[in-house]
Amino acid sequence: MFFALGTERLSLRHLTPGDAAFLMELMNEPPYIDNIGDRGVRTIADSIRYVEEKYTPSYVRDGFGMYLVELVEGAVPIGICGLVKRGWLDHPDLGFALSSRYWSKGYAIEAAEATLLHARDALKLHHLYGVVSSKNTRSIRLLERLGFQHQPSLCVPGQPPGTVLYQAALVGKRLVTRIGPGRQPARNRTCPKTRSG
Repeated sequence: MFFALGTERLSLRHLTPGDAAFLMELMNEPPYIDNIGDRGVRTIADSIRYVEEKYTPSYVRDGFGMYLVELVEGAVPIGICGLVKRGWLDHPDLGFALSSRYWSKGYAIEAAEATLLHARDALKLHHLYGVVSSKNTRSIRLLERLGFQHQPSLCVPGQPPGTVLYQAALVGKRLVTRIGPGRQPARNRTCPKTRSG
C-alpha cells in the first residue's frame, strides 16, 4: 500500500520502519517532548515498534494517519504531519511536528495545508480538530492561520492540563485564512470527573 502527497517543496508519505532513525531523533527533541509528550522512544527498536503499533494500523483501519514529511530535493526527512483518530473526538485531529532545524521556513503550514486539502477532497472529511498545548504558541498560530478556531466549550478528557481544542470546517472553506495577533491564551473547560463504584 503506497501513499504520497506532494507540494512544490515537500512530499508526504506513509511512515515505515525504515524511517525509525529519523523518528527517534524527532521524538527526543526537547520541543517535541515539551509540547507533544514523551513517547518513550529511545532506541531504533522502540521507534520501529512505534511505527508498527501506532502508525501502520491507522493507515489500514482509518485510511489515514501521520505521514513522514520530506524535502522534495534530496528526500530529506524533516518532520511528520497527518491525521489522528482519537476515540474521544467525533472527527480526526490534525497533527504535525517538524525537527527544529527546519522551523521558520514555511514547511509546517505547507505540509498542514496539503493534509487539509487531502482530508477535504480525497477523504471527504467535513471537520477536523487540532489538539494542542496552550503553551505551544507556534502551533496555535499555525492552526489559526489555517482557519481553526478555539472551542472552549468542549472538554479534552484524559489530556495533560493546559490542553486546548481547535476545530475547522473544511467544506466550502478557502485555505489558507489568516487571523490577526493579540488573542488571549486559550483554555478549554474542565471535563467532569467520572464517578467510580
